[in-house]
Amino acid sequence: MSAPADSSSCLSSVVAMAPLLFGLLVLMASTPGTAASSPLSKTEQRLVAAVDEHAAGSLALLEQVVNMNSGTMNFAGVRAVGAIFRTEFEGLGFTVRWVDGNAFNRAGHLVAERKSAKAGAPKVLLIGHLDTVFEKDSPFQRFETLPGSPARAKGPGVNDMKGGDVIMLLALRALRDAGELDRLSVTAVLMGDEEDSGTPLSLARADLVAAAEHADVALGFEDGDGKFENAVISRRSASGWTLKVTGRPAHSSQIFVEGYGDGAIYEMARILDGFRRELSSEPYLTFNPGVAIGGTAVDFDATELRGTVAGKNNVIAQGAVVTGDLRTLSPEQHDMAVKKMRAIADAHLPQTSAELVFDEGYPPMAPTEGNHRLLALFDQASRDLGMGEVRPVDPRDAGAADISFIATRVPMALDALGLKGTGGHTVDETADLSTLAPQAKRVALLLSRLRSGSK
Repeated sequence: MSAPADSSSCLSSVVAMAPLLFGLLVLMASTPGTAASSPLSKTEQRLVAAVDEHAAGSLALLEQVVNMNSGTMNFAGVRAVGAIFRTEFEGLGFTVRWVDGNAFNRAGHLVAERKSAKAGAPKVLLIGHLDTVFEKDSPFQRFETLPGSPARAKGPGVNDMKGGDVIMLLALRALRDAGELDRLSVTAVLMGDEEDSGTPLSLARADLVAAAEHADVALGFEDGDGKFENAVISRRSASGWTLKVTGRPAHSSQIFVEGYGDGAIYEMARILDGFRRELSSEPYLTFNPGVAIGGTAVDFDATELRGTVAGKNNVIAQGAVVTGDLRTLSPEQHDMAVKKMRAIADAHLPQTSAELVFDEGYPPMAPTEGNHRLLALFDQASRDLGMGEVRPVDPRDAGAADISFIATRVPMALDALGLKGTGGHTVDETADLSTLAPQAKRVALLLSRLRSGSK
């Protein structure tokens, strides 16, 4: 379902400057079909035919790259998969470069660009990723077709998201064959660390952000919630926080006594309950304490998210540590939550103190007016192809993704245009191969219908 009105209302600052950019893009006029005619123009019919023509080759490409391990920390594997896609993009006339990831301790990213010579050509950013969650030591390594109908296949990254990368290329190939690709200026960014981001995050996402600076439209090729009838116009943020609390150690008989205070564990409990009481009713906002330890001696490993603690029942706790995540629907909601959480943490119990630190993470992708417009264009393309309506995914069902880093920088953004399936991030990851060609047709038709304001 779409986001509630009160969630969208806080986005006015994001949307305010968008109308100037929205005017650059309009839907190409098309006459609704009748029983004796097609809603597709002759050019669009060529697009559809081109997708069908290249579908078998795209399926073979998918099998090839799924069989190449590209777990995020397998740098050589990520680069090898990137080399395969480099060849594909170069074959379509793109200028391709590899962004070395040494500065942020990852393999790097693939950036492919194809500029149009036509004045006012729509500028499109396509987003994918090369890495998977399955490292070299995973038992899940091979593409495997499954019996039955519809056609399905298991494999590491088959949905998330090598299938999406293949759909991206298939749509571009169809646009080229139909003579439509030259009308667009296209930049494709295939990240090498989406599943386990490099640090600092600002540096690891610098090339993606730069690619979005002048884009009119951004399309992401994740699989979303796995449903062909859905697409993503909003994603919640994903960041972390750490709470460190201190109290005055003393014999337990002195707890709550002036001069000794309430101890670290009571202070930790007060803060967490304050978060729950004051923020739990906010739509789409969640904050989950995942790890909590407290006692007289606390040793916490923030990297491994584990620790050791010691204490006694007759000693007031001296220390406590809590880590958790924070998910918000918009930048405004994120800022509001951080401000309230800090205020709660700062209202200390006697003889205690607390430090609340927020980590760098994935920003939110808010459900802006522009995103709704782009969804409407995609929905119309789907209907004209006879594939039915497309609805927005509930943000609670959409995890974080790289498109969120550029969502406030483009007038229109849409995600979940990849290969559909189930079991992502598990050894049961399975793709519905019957959605490969239809999804590429919808994307190609959407892109072909983008027109700039300049004639």
